[in-house]
Amino acid sequence: MKAERPWGMIKDPIHGYVHISKLEREVIDTLPLQRLRRIKQLVFADLVYPGANHTRFEHSVGVMHLAGVLCRALPVDMKEEEVQIVRLAGLFHDVGHGPFSHTFEELLIKKLNKSHEDLAPWVIRSSELKDVLERNGQPVDDIAELAVGRLKKERGFLNQILSSAVDVDKMDFLVRDTHHTGAEYGKVDIHRLIYTMDVVDDKLVVDSSALATLEAFLIARVESFKAIYYHKTARAAQILLVKAMEAADEEIGICKFKTAEEYLGMDDYSMWCMLKQCKGSRKIMEDLEKRRLLKCAYEREMKAEDKAVASLFGLEGIRRQMEEEIAAIAGLSSEDVFIDTPSLPSIPYRHALDFDPMEIPIVDVEGGVRRVLKATKLSKTIEVLRGFVNIVRVYTYDQYRDKVRDAAEKVMGKLPESAMVSY
Repeated sequence: MKAERPWGMIKDPIHGYVHISKLEREVIDTLPLQRLRRIKQLVFADLVYPGANHTRFEHSVGVMHLAGVLCRALPVDMKEEEVQIVRLAGLFHDVGHGPFSHTFEELLIKKLNKSHEDLAPWVIRSSELKDVLERNGQPVDDIAELAVGRLKKERGFLNQILSSAVDVDKMDFLVRDTHHTGAEYGKVDIHRLIYTMDVVDDKLVVDSSALATLEAFLIARVESFKAIYYHKTARAAQILLVKAMEAADEEIGICKFKTAEEYLGMDDYSMWCMLKQCKGSRKIMEDLEKRRLLKCAYEREMKAEDKAVASLFGLEGIRRQMEEEIAAIAGLSSEDVFIDTPSLPSIPYRHALDFDPMEIPIVDVEGGVRRVLKATKLSKTIEVLRGFVNIVRVYTYDQYRDKVRDAAEKVMGKLPESAMVSY
């Protein structure tokens, strides 16, 4: 299999000029990739940060680029044919996303018990992507599995390039989302991480010389999660959008697609029009278009020691029980109360924070001997980040805000005066 030569360039606002091969150009010009131009990276973040209108397409190009940079930087023998496979896997890693990205995930998991990572290999094998790859002598199945970090072959570190605690997907979305929102949290030197990575026992490791950069990267993830991905205004709109899609699914069966072609026919534009036409979702869509959103009536931070308690709210049955209890005390319908936690599938990059420091091995040299250690052994900062804050919120409609706040305080505990300022 002959290595691909650079065919042209894409000008990216984050990485500058991204060189692409002729094969990459060919797959970029297919429906599965072009459709990503019509799926926003951050759904409703533009209600808070007006510049956050970037798409899954440009993020995928960025992941492809960083995957190639990391492959060529690693001090292991990698042929250009193998680098091309990893770059293609990076380019395809998001082709399984539904309309409105992670917001659609809640419906997918509930109705089909599938995530976008389950659908990506299916799309690759069932669409024109397969034809293009086969025509160019590329291993379709290997690329399909590697795209979601599930390739079961030797050289397991290739999976970690695209799916690990410090992978090129997270590196790209952190700096890209920071750029487009204007938030400052994600200004991290990702190339310092990339150029200090190594492979030990078939696993990716970070050199101890880049420990400070790794700390900055993990802190940026936590801060960006709170300020961007779990922003209460963006979440208020996303909750309504999930409700609209659930109503429309009962009416027209959004999740009844059988083929990749049917699935790829859905994007942000087509779904928005569909939801406006459905009787069950029409009113919600009118509210979203006029920015009539839910209001956060109650917010509580669950500290590290309360993580088990906070995780219970991620279970739909427990959440529904609490919503019904709060609604009953407030004298409202349970349909007017919404409990929101960071563990819900509709929240972007919720898994990005759920990392185990065991997944971030650090290679250190002491007395001329190389040792691989847990990141927490070398960094108290990373140890603290294991117990990141879990934020549980209760939303309702504007006119019920006071009632729901009082009821939530009775059920979940009264907030201190200092926490009342933002309400």
